[in-house]
Amino acid sequence: MKKILALVMVLVLMSAAAVAMADTVKIGVFEPASGDNGAGGKQEVIGIEYANSLVPTVEVGGKTYDVELVIVDNQSATDKAVSAAQELVDAGVSIVLGSYGSGVSMAGGEVFADAEVPAIACSATNPGVTSLCDYYWRVCFLDPFQGTVMANFAKDEFGAKTAYVLSQLGDDYTTGLATYFAKAFESMGGTVINEQFTEGTSDYTAYLNNAINGGADVIFCPTSTTVASLLINQAASMNIAMPLLAGDTWESSVILDAAKGTNLTVCMSTFFDENDGNAVAAEFVQGFKAWLNANADKKTNNGGNDIVAAVSALGYDAYMVAIEAIKAADSIDSVAIAEALPSVVTNGVTGSISFDEIGDANKDMAYIKKANTETVAFDFVKTQTVAELAQ
Repeated sequence: MKKILALVMVLVLMSAAAVAMADTVKIGVFEPASGDNGAGGKQEVIGIEYANSLVPTVEVGGKTYDVELVIVDNQSATDKAVSAAQELVDAGVSIVLGSYGSGVSMAGGEVFADAEVPAIACSATNPGVTSLCDYYWRVCFLDPFQGTVMANFAKDEFGAKTAYVLSQLGDDYTTGLATYFAKAFESMGGTVINEQFTEGTSDYTAYLNNAINGGADVIFCPTSTTVASLLINQAASMNIAMPLLAGDTWESSVILDAAKGTNLTVCMSTFFDENDGNAVAAEFVQGFKAWLNANADKKTNNGGNDIVAAVSALGYDAYMVAIEAIKAADSIDSVAIAEALPSVVTNGVTGSISFDEIGDANKDMAYIKKANTETVAFDFVKTQTVAELAQ
């Protein structure tokens, strides 16, 4: 009798487990938690996690599914990204979010395409992320626009005629954005001094001296936060007077901490400002800050403060887009979700989100911010639209 009861209990538990599995949809989170981009990756993840805390379920076929986040660390490295992407595929995810870093996104994209699992890049800005992979979409603007924005800012804000452009050899994000900046700056009659450093470089004084000796008016250096911290510290010790300009990766607490107490001018383009007056954005900021302050580990991953990074807002938006795609597909099948994604339109925290034929978000505005070295916060400078650049 006991054996029969035990057998019944096992069958009941197995049945319950099967039902639980059947009522769960997995969303992969493909982000760096370590390596050069670990700080930014963590901030993107917490945006996704906050969204999941607000919308933990989704209705599919008249049934409520729990949404499980499967988080992997791609270690900010293209060679590690492939195995991290495969780990998500093997886990049976229906859709993927990430990554912070265009190079790892492109490396993982091949794996996702082969498995027919759609992916949504939150902040990966290199055009190749989507143009080279039919299974990748994105919710942010692209580097050709971002590079042009910062080239115009260098000319208009600082009257720059010569720009020193520094990027990392072999890194898709830094080399791509540096190229677009240089092209735009030269098209406006400016002169560009272009140099590259190799991965693992820790001393940038020679490069900074080259900028000085070359008569540069600004330095454009769209690097990882790890490299940025070293650059800023060394620029401060050399009393560099020319502005340091960068792209979205520099909107990080790492940069604020490095620039604190210095006389440097540090500006960057980014996707969002926490003081945006938009009602959707304001509601997000208020809720996100409260959530951060109630979760010590999440606040630590945000840099130890409750500043709302643009990548956190993009992570939130990407999650909501994924939920809408699952609803539109009325399925947890990855292929069905991929087919539904192009038609998704949402009113996101970072603006209205819809996709063009390549899978890129129809975004046309960037925010430019400056690191306040006294208050250790980012000051809003201006917004820049595509239309304004065309004038």
